[in-house]
Amino acid sequence: MSAPPRVFVAGPVAWNLLVDVGTLPRPEPHMTFARGFRETLGGTSAGKALNLARLGAAVTLRTVVGPDEQAGRALAELRAAGVDVIAEVDPHGSTERHVNLMAEDGGRVSIYLTMPALPDPPAHAVRTTAAISTADVVVIDLADSARPLLAQARAAGVPVCVDLHDYDGSAAFHREFAAAATSVFLSSDRLPDPRGFMAERIAGGAELVVCTHGSRGATALDAIGRWYEVPAVPVADVVDTNGAGDAFVSAYLVAASAGASVADALAAAAGWAARCVQSPELAPLPSS
Repeated sequence: MSAPPRVFVAGPVAWNLLVDVGTLPRPEPHMTFARGFRETLGGTSAGKALNLARLGAAVTLRTVVGPDEQAGRALAELRAAGVDVIAEVDPHGSTERHVNLMAEDGGRVSIYLTMPALPDPPAHAVRTTAAISTADVVVIDLADSARPLLAQARAAGVPVCVDLHDYDGSAAFHREFAAAATSVFLSSDRLPDPRGFMAERIAGGAELVVCTHGSRGATALDAIGRWYEVPAVPVADVVDTNGAGDAFVSAYLVAASAGASVADALAAAAGWAARCVQSPELAPLPSS
């Protein structure tokens, strides 16, 4: 049996309040009733770290939190799943928190409440450098606190995976992340010309670009110009769409690290994402 892939993830961990509503609120003053609510682990990097660990990868997560109860709860859950956490603590800030309004049709509105800042200098820079240099792949998520690690990972010669989420193809915040990535994942939700953008990123040096289309599956383009299509796995009962994109990326990376072809890794990613949306958690249990 081959050794599990070593994956370094950098980016947000949050402790969120999820509020279930029938439909997303109209943009006008009115009253509505929640169908339920709960507090839970969140953040795109937490989602990837948890999914990667559940899929058998050896995961190190570097994140920024505040010196508060929410950090303790979030990091305890990650560590219990086997994630090696490097936590930079903002002594004057608070752990990231969102209120997520979750509609029955899968729609979501995220309201950011708090966000910590990376301490200057970071307390664990040496440990972070060591984790990057020994990783098989580095995932740098969209956060200013993670941005400095893009150049560090590229200098170390480690493959860099970036998840651009619902990038529109032009927002300045995303450009440095997109340019540094050897593999790019994003959704087509706000992208006017997905195939054009994908070809542009391959021409710019990326080795793989994957664009997801929700219930319409996903499209990929590799470095030699081959296109791939994978259908979404049908799901009869969607429980929670939080973390579906992170589940997709994580499953692709683990399958590809084990030697799967692009087509097979896409199929594995689609299957794991389908399991994720049928679970109330950020990552399904392997036996669920």
